[in-house]
Amino acid sequence: MTQPAGPPAPGPVAAGLSSQRAAALLRETGPNVLPAAKTVSRWRKLLGELTHFFALMLWCAAALAFIAGMPELGVAVILVVIVNGIFAHVQQERAQHAAAKLRGLLPADVSVRRDGRLLRVHTSGLVPGDAVVLTAGDRVPADVVLANASGCAVDESMLTGESEAVAKSSGDSAWGGTFLVNGEADGVVSRTGGNTRLAGIAALTSGTESPPTPLALELRRIVRLIAAVALAVAGFFFLVSLLVGIPWRDAFLFAIGVAVALIPEGLLPTVTLSLAMGAQRMAARNALVRNLEAVETLGSTTFICTDKTGTLTQNRMNAVEVFTTDGLVKITGEGYQPVADVAGPGIPAAARVALAARAASQGRVMLRGDEWRAEGDPMEAAIDVLSRRLSGSEPDDEQPLRRFAFDPRRRRESVIVGTTVFVKGAPESVLPLCSGSAAAAAEEVEAMASRGLRIMAVAARTLPGELQRWLGSPVAEVEDGLEFLGLIALHDPPRPDVAEVIKTARGAGIRVGMITGDHPATAAAIAREIGLMGSPETVLEGFQLPEDEQILGALLDRDGIVVSRVSPEQKLRVARALQSRGHVVAMTGDGVNDGPALQEADIGVAMGLSGTDVAREAADLVLLDDHFATIVAAIEQGRATYSNIRRFLTYHLTDNVAELTPFVIWALSGGQFPLALGVLQILALDIGTDLLPALALGGEAPSKGVLRRPPERRHLMDRALMFRVFCILGPVEAAVAMAAFSTVLFGGGWARGEPHDGGLLMAASGAAFTAVVLGQLANAFACRSASVPPWRLGWLSNRLLLGAVLAELGALAVCLYVTPVSSALGHLPPPLQGFAVATLAVPAVFAADWIYKRTLRPGKAGSRRT
Repeated sequence: MTQPAGPPAPGPVAAGLSSQRAAALLRETGPNVLPAAKTVSRWRKLLGELTHFFALMLWCAAALAFIAGMPELGVAVILVVIVNGIFAHVQQERAQHAAAKLRGLLPADVSVRRDGRLLRVHTSGLVPGDAVVLTAGDRVPADVVLANASGCAVDESMLTGESEAVAKSSGDSAWGGTFLVNGEADGVVSRTGGNTRLAGIAALTSGTESPPTPLALELRRIVRLIAAVALAVAGFFFLVSLLVGIPWRDAFLFAIGVAVALIPEGLLPTVTLSLAMGAQRMAARNALVRNLEAVETLGSTTFICTDKTGTLTQNRMNAVEVFTTDGLVKITGEGYQPVADVAGPGIPAAARVALAARAASQGRVMLRGDEWRAEGDPMEAAIDVLSRRLSGSEPDDEQPLRRFAFDPRRRRESVIVGTTVFVKGAPESVLPLCSGSAAAAAEEVEAMASRGLRIMAVAARTLPGELQRWLGSPVAEVEDGLEFLGLIALHDPPRPDVAEVIKTARGAGIRVGMITGDHPATAAAIAREIGLMGSPETVLEGFQLPEDEQILGALLDRDGIVVSRVSPEQKLRVARALQSRGHVVAMTGDGVNDGPALQEADIGVAMGLSGTDVAREAADLVLLDDHFATIVAAIEQGRATYSNIRRFLTYHLTDNVAELTPFVIWALSGGQFPLALGVLQILALDIGTDLLPALALGGEAPSKGVLRRPPERRHLMDRALMFRVFCILGPVEAAVAMAAFSTVLFGGGWARGEPHDGGLLMAASGAAFTAVVLGQLANAFACRSASVPPWRLGWLSNRLLLGAVLAELGALAVCLYVTPVSSALGHLPPPLQGFAVATLAVPAVFAADWIYKRTLRPGKAGSRRT
């Protein structure tokens, strides 16, 4: 519902609205609640897992199986789709626990003046025109125009990305969802609910759709290719069947069976389980994946757009230097811990400066459990820590007799404690009021500013005469004739190891840029300190970004770029511009303002500890420890997952070559040579014996060099993979299977053109089946690397695979020697000579794989395992 742009005029702020007027406005404007985010119901999510492109292909395969008179096959394929869909859905739902409700950003109750009385009302009952009363620590309940503000500073970082609290005075606006960190204020509500600035950013987030992941695009490509090949081959065999005299109905059913056999039913659950295993490994390294496909997308990342505050830095102001006329003192400490290393001349003078600044501050640090935390303004909390570090103990608190609150026009704050005035503020505001040595501080101010430090000047004076007179004097008189005490330089320190992590990311071929709402000088200083800044240095502000997307992309597409003062809309444009240049973009953020860009990026990365609920809801990946290094660790696992998908894709397709070969020989012989494998045997291979080894390949650990090369930009199914499958591994496996089949068949006395004995054919088929299973056993070890033979990797280095291979041998025994199973599959245990030939599949596959890897050019093979 439309609300007025500014606050209505209900009467004096002191009285507020009447209860009747508030009730009428509530009926007119609606409750002060943020619009519920549009969510997809659980059953729709489950339906999506059962109806994506790959699943639809398997549903079609199941339908064709029923048409062809193979209900067992149809039921089996349906079970594969349903079980996989339920598993994927459960995995996705488990990851959603990190996202909380957006409504939690607004407080439950607020102080309001109505009917001339101060009341506590629920925030949902606020209306435009309500007079609210705020104190330090309160969250602003709606968009408010401040009527009376005393020393107010508001933390707007969740909306703007700006780390520094913003001073507010009468007439300024305070936005719903932000924090009042200092002072007190009365204000008039201007906008509520869905009309607030917070709701506008949230709507921008919900209106942004995530692009399809690289994995989704690749799987669509693979599924389309497999479906096209299956239909083409089935059509070919339908024609051949008609030519050899098979009735058209039987030929049609036979062709359907061939098409179903060519579809790798085991590939879908293998992909899902591999992604789930990758997600679990990421969770063990403090990276929570909210979308399974994001596991692989991380491995494809080519550009990280990182926020500064809370991502690269600790989001904890720290006083690092104190300048006095006795010299410069440097302080090195961790977080808000009161213990630190202090070095430099004039430590007693520096301690006096810290205590003076603390007297003029209200923010403090408190020990909460085992951790020191800021209470109030983080900058003032840092001054409290500084005084503890320099004095070696907790200073005494003496209540000020009078306080002149910080004013954005004066840019300083003063207090009277006893007979002393303590003043702190911006150097350009404090130094002109000081005499003598203040001039010597000017050079130090410039030096500190060049290092990206925030600078505070501290001064004091002793009040002469009767104290009572000064308590009623104007501030100009009280602050006249100050003595300069010193300068305090504050800094939001980088996170530990972040510089090394950026080097690792660059070594992995990933570009890193800083996209922040903070001041350009501060952003540039941090970028230089951690080694992020590129050469030549490029530091832009949001208003400088060109409107044309192509020009913007060309400007941003460089390593080490810094973009400051960006709005949520500009962050969105940054993500889209880089994507238009072919980049897979990972965008980090922790504020509400980051939500739209996190949703738009290929990978949205939110902070789990310090981030807002909106950011976590929009993200694909949540860093549980807020550590930038966790992003690179997740990228490492993402690349491993990509490689693992290629591994088991090679494994599955090799099997398909061996399964298709009997049909090709049957067709080329004009139906004279019996089929070595039937459709049910092929299904047993795909989702029976092959599934566990494929899953074990999906759990292969990252190789040592995975972060020492650029991201993979090739297709999952590229020429190298297809050559290895269709020209090396597949033909060898197929040749041994047909040799085992022929040995039993011809050894039993069959001759071409003669009718075959049913028992003899079933035993020969059992030999072919055994050869394929044993060939796949060797293939599982061969697929662990595209360049290194399995004995160099170590036979015991993937224990999952060892267990899977033993299970595969057990499944082979069941398929051969458990009579109901072997009868359903249409084969018998092979005789000794057939089994002997079938076992040759193991050395044959190993030999072919070794020759292939040895003939690779050294520059092509290198030390890569994938």
